[in-house]
Amino acid sequence: MAATCFFSPAQRSLFDEPLAIAVQGLCPQQEVTLRLSLQDEGGELFQSCARYQAGSSGELDLTRSPALPGLGGSFSGLEPMGLFWSLQPQKPFRRLVKRDVESPFCLELEVFEGHGPLPSRLLARGAHERGFLRDGVRRIPVREGRIRATLFLPPEDGPFPGIIDIYGTGGGLPEYRASLLANHGFATLALAYYGYEDLPKDMKEFHLEYFEEAVNYMLQHSQVKGPGIGLLGISKGGDLCISMASFLKGITATVTINGSVANVGAVLRYKDITIPPLGINWKRIKIDKSGIADIVDVLNNPLEGPDRQSFIPLEKAEGHFLFIVGKDDHNWKSEFFATEASNRLQAHGKEKPVIVCYPGAGHYIEPPFSPMCSASMHLLVGNPVIWGGEPKAHSVAQVDAWQKIQAFFHKHLSGKQCVTGKL
Repeated sequence: MAATCFFSPAQRSLFDEPLAIAVQGLCPQQEVTLRLSLQDEGGELFQSCARYQAGSSGELDLTRSPALPGLGGSFSGLEPMGLFWSLQPQKPFRRLVKRDVESPFCLELEVFEGHGPLPSRLLARGAHERGFLRDGVRRIPVREGRIRATLFLPPEDGPFPGIIDIYGTGGGLPEYRASLLANHGFATLALAYYGYEDLPKDMKEFHLEYFEEAVNYMLQHSQVKGPGIGLLGISKGGDLCISMASFLKGITATVTINGSVANVGAVLRYKDITIPPLGINWKRIKIDKSGIADIVDVLNNPLEGPDRQSFIPLEKAEGHFLFIVGKDDHNWKSEFFATEASNRLQAHGKEKPVIVCYPGAGHYIEPPFSPMCSASMHLLVGNPVIWGGEPKAHSVAQVDAWQKIQAFFHKHLSGKQCVTGKL
């Protein structure tokens, strides 16, 4: 009997949902190596592998069978999704990013004989698609006034709780997180702010009026449930969201993932207000023998001297805050920023924000089962930088943070408990 790979769901699943993998038709107690491969839209190859031993019936079920330690695999232990979160680029400093959410990632699973070097004798091969849009989710390009964005609407009858989703210094218009949130019942606007179409080419100066236009677009949209909306930002997107919540009307809930409480990287202007960027001392960069930079100490302290002018006056905000923090973030001191945000809010009699810290998690806390990026090129630094994190702990953080983010938005935007969409 030939070995066969089985997936559940069978042929296609959503990127942020668990996938069960099994292999049948092996010999009893047969030693095998499983390898998962994924090629992104740029042709970059990501792979992971793990060593297993089949059961007495010749079946291998990754929800019940642990990966064996000490044999050169990408992970060990009972990790049903280990082959996904341990994917690594075959060229250094590449980060897995989905560019076109309307097409799935195509995965190839290979089962090889034994625990020796790969490739050995191939016993089975299977394919599976990991999608970003469940059936009926609407993807709507938005070019209203100056806004350059994409709106994702769930398939059901609205209106829906609304969220604006903002990414970091990579620029462009990443849509993958916004598309996944729409699967869970949110009207989500992925908003570009530089490095896209006719928007500014670089990070020199941002005007909050542009972001205000996006907020008003959402507040006035017939499919967005009022009276307020939510903001979700990671990295530089985090401090932009805090600035929006501090100065703009209609913001009910703000979530930052490893964001800053000081304005970073570019001058921020709103009407007659100017917030300078936090000072930088490039001499504090540490570069290891392989040329990878650690920039965690580069930024000045926003509590000291003239750098206090960069501290965003979040005490002006009327909504609720959730800070997601990777304690091993090497981009900047996210836990310090979250703590100081809490101190500032409470000193002004505002509600204490929710801060969730994840030991062993790095900077890029992404949707569940995304492989951790330990180091990649930083556009502003011009070098590969270390992002921090330990793969297993980072993976656990991503699953938990995703649930907490949805629950926070459902609570403050619609009063509902978290619901999960299926493909």
